[in-house]
Amino acid sequence: MIQDIYPSKLHNEFGHYELREEDTVFYFDEKGKLLSWEKNGKLTFLSKKDIKDQPSIYLFSIDDHRYFLVMEKPDQLKEGYAYLTIREVRDICAEGPDVFAAFTAYHLWRWYADNVYCGRCAEKLEPDEKERAMKCPKCGNMIFPRINPAVIVGVTNGDRLLLTKYRQGYGHNALVAGFTEIGETLEETVAREVMEETGVKVKNIRYYKSQPWGMAQDILVGYYCDVDGDSTIRMDEGELKYAEWVKREEIELQPNNLSLTNEMMRMFKEDRL
Repeated sequence: MIQDIYPSKLHNEFGHYELREEDTVFYFDEKGKLLSWEKNGKLTFLSKKDIKDQPSIYLFSIDDHRYFLVMEKPDQLKEGYAYLTIREVRDICAEGPDVFAAFTAYHLWRWYADNVYCGRCAEKLEPDEKERAMKCPKCGNMIFPRINPAVIVGVTNGDRLLLTKYRQGYGHNALVAGFTEIGETLEETVAREVMEETGVKVKNIRYYKSQPWGMAQDILVGYYCDVDGDSTIRMDEGELKYAEWVKREEIELQPNNLSLTNEMMRMFKEDRL
């Protein structure tokens, strides 16, 4: 999955560091597209020489390689650059630290971009000196990075798995998924989302694994469960264009191994649960 970068390791502890020549710098435009260069399926990003004296924000490190963020576009760029959506980055970087770093940087960029002014008193926010937070100098309000909990659900029915495809966006096979609402447990989210999207009741809800997913500022939590009674699908046509019970040997996997969804489909397909 996207976070499986062993033997490398993410270090996300807050800190103050000076930008070095060898460090990586990310810049996202107002639409969230990442400035990059592609050559032979390999992406490269900004470095210290590209941003000159522009202020930068330390994000995290992978091993001893540091990653920073700039909020303003550099004045001069070498030829051949392009702006890629995070989905395009995902397709180009099929594995390794680069795609994980880009997703995690996007998550933090989205938070910084969305929290310029205080929601209580409208004063301009300032970075806190001691932790990853934005602080209001007027009323003291503290805003921390947002993480959205969401579930990925593998609903089983004997040797069949409930597969879906979204009506818009990602075009490959997926599983039932959705965000946790106020006041819900994760298990209650599982049961509600499956019912809302497919009309199926479930039982034996059991945790599988979790995954950070910076594209949507999520922490994805994977569950398997079994159909409870009637397996007739009543699909939510506003959200899905496909929802079917598929035999394990007929399951078509996604084109890469970055997502928790794909791993859960593969585990069922290979009868490894």
